[in-house]
Amino acid sequence: MRLHLLQVGYGDDEPVAARRDRVAALVAAQEGADVVVLPELWAHGGFASGTWGERAEALDGPTARALADAARACGAVVHGGSVVERVPGTAGGPDRLHNTSLVLRPDGALLARYRKVHRFGHGRGESELMTPGQEVVVADVPLRDGTVLPTGLATCYDLRFPELFRRLLDGGARLVLLPAAWPAARADHWRLLVRARALEDQVLLAACGTAGTHARTPMAGASAVVGPDGVVLAEAGADEEVLVVDVDPGVVEDARVAFPVLADRRL
Repeated sequence: MRLHLLQVGYGDDEPVAARRDRVAALVAAQEGADVVVLPELWAHGGFASGTWGERAEALDGPTARALADAARACGAVVHGGSVVERVPGTAGGPDRLHNTSLVLRPDGALLARYRKVHRFGHGRGESELMTPGQEVVVADVPLRDGTVLPTGLATCYDLRFPELFRRLLDGGARLVLLPAAWPAARADHWRLLVRARALEDQVLLAACGTAGTHARTPMAGASAVVGPDGVVLAEAGADEEVLVVDVDPGVVEDARVAFPVLADRRL
């Protein structure tokens, strides 16, 4: 399996439409990938909460359409990072916003949707403006060799909540895809947590971060693919980068047989 993690970098001076076109072209160029992964809220700004309301879009909006075209161009499954999704209010109520990930098939059709469960901000920003998701999502991701890989979905701040990853494990996940907009100030936490979540659940974890500085917040970068033994197989630097990693999904079952810790769970 070949994973392409697109650690997109951007600043406040790049218009959303221009960034959307630039990143869609980058995705379209990822020939040979099984799975392409983008960062959290790369189009709308991971920390740009003051503009989320005006930038929000429906799930068939311009970002989703651009990514669907790009998936068809490169012939890979595309995890689109996440978008600020607008859901119209009912009975005259206000619209809802979600931090929503879309996973697209190689033909551009929707494979899975995940609305972020854990909102960051401690009463401000995302935790104030976004509605939390309610579903734990594991999707069967098709690979180029004709096999499918049960894949769990999580987003950024979710990384701090191991109970979600246990639910993904119990849903059959062998791989977890995690887009993020993780700040440089807590890069050490990021490196610790991606290893811990992979190790404790004996899964492959592909975590795609963000580069650059936006909304006065420097990003950590450090996108990584971690094996089920907690070993970092590859890690990006701090700048925009495409991290390409080849990994055998069979290492998950090998790890679980060699060290069957999951069989000893009691709670």
